[in-house]
Amino acid sequence: MRQYIRRQAENKQDSCQYGEAKASLSLGCQVRSNSNGFTLLELIMVIVIVGILAAMTTDIITLPVKSYIDLERRTTLVDSAEMALRRMQRDIRRALPNSIRITAGGTAIEWLHTSDGGRYRAELASDGTGNILKFISADISFDVLSPLIAVPSGKLVIYNLGTSTADAYTGNNLANIASTSTINSIVLSPAKFFPLQSPQQRFFIVDTPITYSCASGELRRYDNYSITSAAPNLASLGYDLQAKANTLACNFSYDSGTATRAGLVTLEITLTDEVGESARLIHQVHVDNMP
Repeated sequence: MRQYIRRQAENKQDSCQYGEAKASLSLGCQVRSNSNGFTLLELIMVIVIVGILAAMTTDIITLPVKSYIDLERRTTLVDSAEMALRRMQRDIRRALPNSIRITAGGTAIEWLHTSDGGRYRAELASDGTGNILKFISADISFDVLSPLIAVPSGKLVIYNLGTSTADAYTGNNLANIASTSTINSIVLSPAKFFPLQSPQQRFFIVDTPITYSCASGELRRYDNYSITSAAPNLASLGYDLQAKANTLACNFSYDSGTATRAGLVTLEITLTDEVGESARLIHQVHVDNMP
């Protein structure tokens, strides 16, 4: 009897495995067959869950990357503007007193750059020697009380007030320095009659005018052009590029100060790139207006 039951179970197993007798399929066989696959509902649920996980993973990855790219873009704009403003500050601090002027509606700024300066001899030495600078007539040379840094060249300016009586741009207090000058003695070419004396016997040596201008999305620096009473024609001059952006706006202003307060230059630059990211920087520079 036991052998018969065992034989019947083996026959049923063979029937489930090879499909020899479809009519002999039992409930146990059906259960085993169904456990070998997935239903359509299960597949849909898996697809939905995988999609949700993929979306969450995408946000987790892309948001930090986007933030990094935005930060890198802003850093590039700020660095570009910062370097340009720092160079402007260095140049402005060497400006001839009362020579800063704003043009082009606040988008351009100009000044006369000084390379050296000192004190001229106004009185003879105790032993009666020395070459003083005379202000009663045109004079051609004078002694320097303290040696200059280097042999002078360029233009010499005395007591620049930026007014009609003493304005380096018009040239009434500006003279050419001759090549025969030394660090202890300055020779003018030709002789010059200066309209006003400096209370501190100060003189300045100017090597070039400098202009910074914003145009066509660029901050440009101009130098080594002639000193003129009117603003220079920048379209005919070469320039050094200081900063560039898709959109670049400048606003320069100048407060000349008073006899007891230094002048103040305000520099404002706004740069905007091609995707609309912008950076706005403002620097203020104190300038010496004591001629």
